[in-house]
Amino acid sequence: MEGDVVMAAADDGGDQELDNMKKRLKEMEDEAAALREMQAKVEKEMGAAQGDPAAAANQANREEVDARSIFVGNVDYSCTPEEVQQHFQTCGTVNRVTIRTNKYGQPKGYAYVEFLEAEAVEPALLLNESELHGRQLKVSAKRTNIPGMKQLHPRRANPYRSRGLFMGAPYMFNPYGYGKVPRFRAPMRYNPYF
Repeated sequence: MEGDVVMAAADDGGDQELDNMKKRLKEMEDEAAALREMQAKVEKEMGAAQGDPAAAANQANREEVDARSIFVGNVDYSCTPEEVQQHFQTCGTVNRVTIRTNKYGQPKGYAYVEFLEAEAVEPALLLNESELHGRQLKVSAKRTNIPGMKQLHPRRANPYRSRGLFMGAPYMFNPYGYGKVPRFRAPMRYNPYF
């Protein structure tokens, strides 16, 4: 009899634990549903923000900034943005000078100069082939990149390709041994088409 009472008490404890688990599961499902609703709401707002009017306004702003900017090539590697700004100060008020660098922080040899007014671009173009740090600058109007337009580059020649067959990299030693000749040898003639 006492064993039956203990078992009944244990069953009541198991039922209570099961009810607690069901409550926690229900709370987690409600929280997941709320998160899904919030996610859908944010995605809907992001979709509206990325619509055509915003993209068109962004593109128009970029074109307006590019109309006030110039590209400066052959810039000396030791040139600072302040020196480039002083060189183009006579054309108009310089808003920003950007000297592009590689991933190691070394200058690439060209810069972009942005003016406050678009009228300053014409006098700046007249400074083409002027000297800065003993180098002739190449000055041109900055062009606007069109998204999705990629320049097509011709296929570069592979130095290891001969008559359409891949020959592989040259060896540092003769793999056939001294005096041995390979079974297949590509012709050593000049062929202008490969």
